[in-house]
Amino acid sequence: MRHFLLISAGIAALALTACKAEPNAPPSQQAAAEEMAQTNNETNMAGAPKAGMEDNDNSAAIMAALRRNDRLEEDSKIDEARKPAGVLQFSGIWPGMTVVELEAGTGYYTEILNHIVGPKGKVYMQNPAAFDGFLTPEKMDPRLGTDGKRLANTEVLRTNFDKLGLQSDSADMVTWFLGPHEMFFTPEGTDGLGDPQGAYNEAFRVLKPGGSFVLMDHKAAPGSPETTGGDTHRIDPAHVQKRAEAAGFVLEKTSDILASKTDDYSLNVFNPKVRRKTDRFLHLYRKPK
Repeated sequence: MRHFLLISAGIAALALTACKAEPNAPPSQQAAAEEMAQTNNETNMAGAPKAGMEDNDNSAAIMAALRRNDRLEEDSKIDEARKPAGVLQFSGIWPGMTVVELEAGTGYYTEILNHIVGPKGKVYMQNPAAFDGFLTPEKMDPRLGTDGKRLANTEVLRTNFDKLGLQSDSADMVTWFLGPHEMFFTPEGTDGLGDPQGAYNEAFRVLKPGGSFVLMDHKAAPGSPETTGGDTHRIDPAHVQKRAEAAGFVLEKTSDILASKTDDYSLNVFNPKVRRKTDRFLHLYRKPK
């Protein structure tokens, strides 16, 4: 037990050090440190006071992934808007985890997750087959490599959201970043992307007991119907919470790190006026043990 405590203390000290930007650090590193501090200040536990960073300090691993020299240039350009350091510090991601990334898109978060979980972990990069028209080789080859091996700890899944084809109780974490609204979007020539409630049920099925389900999306006006997701690509977070809880999840905490007071909920999220400046919610749910 004493040996375990000494190791834990050492890890905590390293993580707290990583949370601070080095002297003369580049702006991106300084921003990452500020995001994690902001997450610490703005994370709220369901029914409890604000959580301290010591409860969920994965900052050393995150900073190492963000500092890599082989990150794609276009990723670094949007870090300020997407705040990956703060989002992932909130999520509780650690080396060695198995992560299912729902609607990974072109893999902005996939790459960071891949390097955080490391060779003892695994990332499943999921996108519906209906998105193949958007995810062209020109977009995906720089991420995955023309041989598909650039991200060594990542496996690509092409499935609908409600049928992932993974073993039950096998994942430590499921993320769904900017994706829940897609359940109400029907790409041309398809029957949709799966059953909405079935997607939440599937996330619950593949998670280990005690595993986490981290959701983020663009906010719609309170009281908006779920079908708003197919129009403006937004969703009222109340719908997400209702479906997650119906699947069996328990809301553990939320964060306002991606909040924006200047967003216009009436605009499509791709409108240049709000593009990458939307008001976004961030929730973490837990599968009971």
